[in-house]
Amino acid sequence: MKKNFFVLTVGLVLLVAMFSYAEQSLAPAQALKSTIEDQKNIEVTVYNNNLGLVKDMRFLRLPQGEGELRFMDVAAAIIPETVHIKSLNFSKDFSVLEQNYEYDLMNGNKLLDKYVGKDIKLLDFNPYQDRKTETPAKLLSNNGDQIYQINNEIYLGHPGYRILPELPENLIAQPTLTWNFRNKAIEPNNIEVSYLTNGINWKADYVLVVDAKDVLADLSGWVTVNNQSGATYKNAKLKLIAGEVNRVVEPTRRSRGGMEKAMMLAAADSGAGFEEQSFFEYHIYDLQRPTTIKDKQQKQISLLEANDAQVKKEFITTAENYYFYSRLSDKQKQSVQVFIKFKNAKENNLGMPLPAGIIRLYKKDAKDALQFIGEDRIVHTPKDEEIKIKVGEAFDVVVERVQTDFKQITTRMVESEWEITLRNHKEEDVVIGVVEPMTNGNWSVISKSHDFIKENAFIIRFNVSVAKNDEVKVKYRVQTGM
Repeated sequence: MKKNFFVLTVGLVLLVAMFSYAEQSLAPAQALKSTIEDQKNIEVTVYNNNLGLVKDMRFLRLPQGEGELRFMDVAAAIIPETVHIKSLNFSKDFSVLEQNYEYDLMNGNKLLDKYVGKDIKLLDFNPYQDRKTETPAKLLSNNGDQIYQINNEIYLGHPGYRILPELPENLIAQPTLTWNFRNKAIEPNNIEVSYLTNGINWKADYVLVVDAKDVLADLSGWVTVNNQSGATYKNAKLKLIAGEVNRVVEPTRRSRGGMEKAMMLAAADSGAGFEEQSFFEYHIYDLQRPTTIKDKQQKQISLLEANDAQVKKEFITTAENYYFYSRLSDKQKQSVQVFIKFKNAKENNLGMPLPAGIIRLYKKDAKDALQFIGEDRIVHTPKDEEIKIKVGEAFDVVVERVQTDFKQITTRMVESEWEITLRNHKEEDVVIGVVEPMTNGNWSVISKSHDFIKENAFIIRFNVSVAKNDEVKVKYRVQTGM
């Protein structure tokens, strides 16, 4: 009898254990969550056109078999179609079955939507009586306004705070990537997730300080990274791509996160700077130290410092095209543009490819105080190329033009004669470039008082030396086609 009872007891224990094991096997496995705390390395490559490439590496212990991985703390402006995940140490043992991007972020309205038809509590506080009143209610509708059932009566709205018993499922507090995966590896995986994101950009700004004689200058360059992507990149390896990367224009994409305009200007970084190298048809600027790029932040980092670069100042005045095809009776005053130009070459203490940006010019006044004298935008400029910057208009150099003769030779040819007066009120000699655009390639100079150079098929230029406090007249006659 005891033996039969023992056998029966053991059988029941085994049966209960089998049912328990089966129940555990059928129960859905809890999703594995990965946050920024698992992050071991982060790389961010920023492009000129509001685009960034993020490589997020995390060390994760994944269960064997199939499971769900919720990858959190990604950019709110992520482009989900560009996401790629791989195991760096067990590439053959890890594979993805399904990928989802969840951006249905939690807010008060969505929380209430999940509780339509369910019981909640309404908390009302009376500050005059220092009393709180808690009222049980059923939320009947959250369509614009809330409708409640309280004690078999229908309330269209109710004062106080709405209290929910718990957070409903399928709502998340931040954008999350989710994968259904299959894993065979026993050891932890070094997972790398890469994706493109909008909302991050960079630009270059330069400061050029010219000396008293306008022949030498110091150039400093700064990079400004503007991060509005909805994520912070802590101790990131930063690379910048200079060049025009082609992108396909998609139909208007639904916004997945507010692009707030508020920005914080970070203090200029110090220490190791950028290392430049060519890459495909672009240039990469690789920061030689980690840096943290906060969300909603502008960060400035030193790009270059160059001293005693040789520069040259130019005075240029340019005629209007219509002058050569019209009969003019009045004097025409022409502005004189001032330019600073220099060669971006190693022998000129420069030679690094310069990304496009704004260059601002400064010079010390008679009291040794630095003053702003102008700014211009430069394009992407390779090494050994010339950079020409428009500074402003000359105050003490005056140019006047008089048409002394005009003839219609044929229906398609005119002849005009010009006297151009150049006056220099400065306390130094200057050379003024007088640029004459002919527009039509069919032209011929008949007579001239000064030699000119032919810049191209449509432009000639007189380079005229004018002594300080002196005046020079340039005269020439030209036939031009119409």
